[in-house]
Amino acid sequence: MNKQECDVLNALMLEPYINQRILAELCGHSLGTVNRSVKSLIKDGYLSDDIRPTEKAQNEIRSKSPKNAVILAAGAGMRMAPINTSAPKALLEVNGEPLIERTIRQLHEVGIREIYVVVGFMKEQFEYLIDEYGVELIVNPDYGTKNNLHSLKLAVGHISNTYIIPGDIWCDSNPFSTRELYSWYMVSDLVDDDSSVRVNRKSELVTVNHGVGGNSMVGIAYLLQEQANEVRERVEALCSDSRFDNSFWEEALYERGKMIVCAKVIRAADVVEINTYEQLRELDSSSSQLNSDALNVIAKVLGVDTKEITDIEVLKKGMTNRSFIFSCYGQRYIMRVPGEGTDMLIDRQKEAAVYRTISGKGLCDDPVYIDPTNGYKITKYIENVRTCDPLDVTDIRSCMKRLRSFHEMELSVEHEFDIFGMIDFYESLWNGTPSIYRDHQQTKEKVLSLRGYIESHAGKKVLTHIDAVPDNFLFDGDEIQLTDWEYAGMQDPHMDIAMFCIYSMYNKRQVDRLISIYFDGNCPSETKVKIYCYIAACGLLWSNWCEYKRNLGVEFGEYSLRQYRYAKEYYRYAREEMKKLNEQG
Repeated sequence: MNKQECDVLNALMLEPYINQRILAELCGHSLGTVNRSVKSLIKDGYLSDDIRPTEKAQNEIRSKSPKNAVILAAGAGMRMAPINTSAPKALLEVNGEPLIERTIRQLHEVGIREIYVVVGFMKEQFEYLIDEYGVELIVNPDYGTKNNLHSLKLAVGHISNTYIIPGDIWCDSNPFSTRELYSWYMVSDLVDDDSSVRVNRKSELVTVNHGVGGNSMVGIAYLLQEQANEVRERVEALCSDSRFDNSFWEEALYERGKMIVCAKVIRAADVVEINTYEQLRELDSSSSQLNSDALNVIAKVLGVDTKEITDIEVLKKGMTNRSFIFSCYGQRYIMRVPGEGTDMLIDRQKEAAVYRTISGKGLCDDPVYIDPTNGYKITKYIENVRTCDPLDVTDIRSCMKRLRSFHEMELSVEHEFDIFGMIDFYESLWNGTPSIYRDHQQTKEKVLSLRGYIESHAGKKVLTHIDAVPDNFLFDGDEIQLTDWEYAGMQDPHMDIAMFCIYSMYNKRQVDRLISIYFDGNCPSETKVKIYCYIAACGLLWSNWCEYKRNLGVEFGEYSLRQYRYAKEYYRYAREEMKKLNEQG
């Protein structure tokens, strides 16, 4: 049976045959299509001569009827700023009902009780579903670094006559059925420039280039055994290739420019994918989860109602904070919201002192608002700025010139950034949990052994940025601003060079080039060795920092591993160079 014949047979299972015009209205196909389909179904034994479903049809329907469902709900929902730390998207409430509970209830209505929920972010909040709805939870430990293709991989063994459903969907009417005769992927009739597929005349989903416009992808799919087998193989293959770490599971449906399943088109008004705070507000303006402390702060500072805060757009996820852009009466702002465990990492009183010190010095725009107790910060958004490209030598030269001029100001505050003290402090935040690196203690002892050389060669301590990484250099026309002063304190300014190197994940050749650029080609050998020592110490510092964040459920992928490698490798480079200096007398 083709798709049209399946639709006709399904319609006849719902209502007895009266005439072809009514049948056409029920199944959504033309009279000509219905006429051809009925003849074919009679010929193949699925319909009797009086156009009634036969026993063969009943058996076909039973063999292809839905057995279970997989709900993908592991993601952190970063685009849901500013409420992306209060609840997983699947547990957002619309009209007093959590999204995932509505989906489960709709599945129950069509007799589906075998339901698997893949969780990750705030996984503990889903535990109650086991008792209340009898679902089975599958935990995805990689939700922070990989996309939902890897969530589906954990559930592929259950796929067979299966609904696959995103956890952030709200469906007005029940999209599921007791009868399904073919595999499909659901799209809406809404034209979406970001969609990668469109429905052709054969009800196939063919790929389109980005920006061309296609059918908005809803994300719900139904897979029969045949297509499930293909998807299982493709998911396994794709997940073994790191190039697909950020891919959606739909990647497994594509073959030669189209999906291997049919299109199921619904009205855009019947389903809503909730990706942003404003989408939730538009769908249910009275939702209790719209109450955001961050928005309340913005409203108070700017003297507006929260409804006037619009165009909320999450910024690229920072390693310390979660920030978002918003508009208010034509002006764009950035709101910084501290991330998980940040209250243990950052002294906001010291940060406020730094901003008071650099105010009016042309280093960055002064904040519109900063709270030294909780770390909330509002700044005006600068249009058309870009960050430094650490692979562009022109950018690097400009940034090092700016950094050096800042160091030469010799500004001061009352607090110091003690790197060795912070290494121990971050480790203490593990609360006795052993390091994930088996040789951590040996590595730490080696790095600490460099302390004597650092202290004997350290220059005058001045206000140092500490987090002087490429992303914190903002190019605004001919000007360069330095942003994110959370870690700033008194220190040897050459530590900033080390920080730039390790965040850029430079190799040794690139490190040596950056040092040469900062010093205009005149870096003393002893100073270069000291910077190697700083790279080793900073690598261990941020490796310990990553381990603390990891214990909070926040992963940084390759970055954390590379920091630990810097600790080990630059200890070795530093010792080798010290030996050469000693041999030279």
